[in-house]
Amino acid sequence: MNATWIVSANASRARFFSQASAAAPLEEVNDMVNDGARLRMVESSESDKLGPTSGTKSMHNTGGAVPNKLYEPRQTPDEHAAELFARDIVAYLEESQRAGRFRELCLVVSPQFLGMLRKLLPQQLSALVKLELNKDYTMSGAEELRGYLQAAQALK
Repeated sequence: MNATWIVSANASRARFFSQASAAAPLEEVNDMVNDGARLRMVESSESDKLGPTSGTKSMHNTGGAVPNKLYEPRQTPDEHAAELFARDIVAYLEESQRAGRFRELCLVVSPQFLGMLRKLLPQQLSALVKLELNKDYTMSGAEELRGYLQAAQALK
């Protein structure tokens, strides 16, 4: 298929649109939601809390005998959830590309999430990206998103 896919995403939602030609309207083909990012930290489990007693109420096996020493993981629970979601997006794009559902990609992704998504995109998908916008338009409708894309391409 000669369609261009537009991915409008942030750490909690990704919408996929297909456009047959530059003059054609956008058609939404998928809407993915990251339920992990929508959970509030208050609702998360005891093991997600940071501090010397992470995971339990005990000081044992926390990496030190100093009570004020905080356990700081490489990623926060929110960052981990965002990375897992980015991996789901990439897997969906790879599967769709193998099925021949698009030939080009436009990424319209929130600034914080764009860097993570870029790092996870394999070379064969990165080569298909013709436009990147570091904006969060996940709440915009198809026509409004199409207008943003046309304005960005006119500036290019």
